[in-house]
Amino acid sequence: MGRTAATYERELRELLRGDPEALRGYGRRLPPTDRAVLDVHRRRPFLVVRAAGSLGFDLVALRPEFSFPLEVKASRDATIRFSAASGRAHEQLKAHRAAVDRVGLLVVYAFRRVGGDGGDPWRLFATAGAGIDGGSMLLRNFLPPVAETKEGHGVLRWDEGRPLLEFLRRVAVLTERSPGPAA
Repeated sequence: MGRTAATYERELRELLRGDPEALRGYGRRLPPTDRAVLDVHRRRPFLVVRAAGSLGFDLVALRPEFSFPLEVKASRDATIRFSAASGRAHEQLKAHRAAVDRVGLLVVYAFRRVGGDGGDPWRLFATAGAGIDGGSMLLRNFLPPVAETKEGHGVLRWDEGRPLLEFLRRVAVLTERSPGPAA
């Protein structure tokens, strides 16, 4: 029995929430030297809510410094073409872009590679609206954009995405709390 898209959505939700069991399982795929990032993330995770339904996004990740909606995709193939099948993903991308242009949000696309040979199975991409600033702008500049074909259809190429671990490392650096003035 294969895993469903909801399984990968749940997996990412638990990782971003800092769930210890999910982070342990994810950490087994990583070199031991990279696992310290997961400990930092476990102590300062995201609040993640499921947003499926009328919003058109799968998840919303929240932290005091920034928040963003997420769209979760999974495939055995190294490329997800938004024009494939019915073109629903392309229409969804257009709607996401229109929404973020209106309010200045960052939208993160998470691509879960199914199968594979170990290592980090997640790659992240961004699409952002005009007027984005603050921490969201720093994340947008860090994440590669959702690519487009010459016809204007979205494409996620797994090899071009930013690994989830690198994203969590960047979040930790961007949100590191200074100890403040001595009392």
